[in-house]
Amino acid sequence: MIAIIAAIDRNRAIGLDNQLLYHLSNDLKRFKALTVGHTVIMGRKTFQSLPKGALPQRRNIVLSRQGAACAGAEVYASLEEALQHCTAEEQVYIIGGDSVYHQALPLADRLCLTEIEAEAPQADAWFPAIDPAMWQVTEREAHPADEKHPYAYSFVTYTRRG
Repeated sequence: MIAIIAAIDRNRAIGLDNQLLYHLSNDLKRFKALTVGHTVIMGRKTFQSLPKGALPQRRNIVLSRQGAACAGAEVYASLEEALQHCTAEEQVYIIGGDSVYHQALPLADRLCLTEIEAEAPQADAWFPAIDPAMWQVTEREAHPADEKHPYAYSFVTYTRRG
């Protein structure tokens, strides 16, 4: 099973200068809860943006056409090659960045999104458009803004139709 996990704003913006746009405590906790014990696939720039390198307790796979060395991670030249090295039983999470999301969307079974009720003043990376003919919302958990979360947000799970 291939799932995509991301935090997006109202315009589907996800990043600026290789950094996340929003740092919501509960979003980070959900990301960890969903991905620990599973495989995460990311682009090289996403890997380089991780503050402590490879994510612990997960199989880290990095996509790099140049074959860049990434400590604690397996490196493959393409998403297709990376997926060939995963088993059918493995739960794979695609964790960014935007070009990897665009490549993975046609292959994904599920989207695990944090939809943030805000619009970033600047962004240079966006999540691909979600076609309602292809995806249906199967779970939505809304959360108001609070002292730890400056914006209201929802955890939304989309499942591929048919």
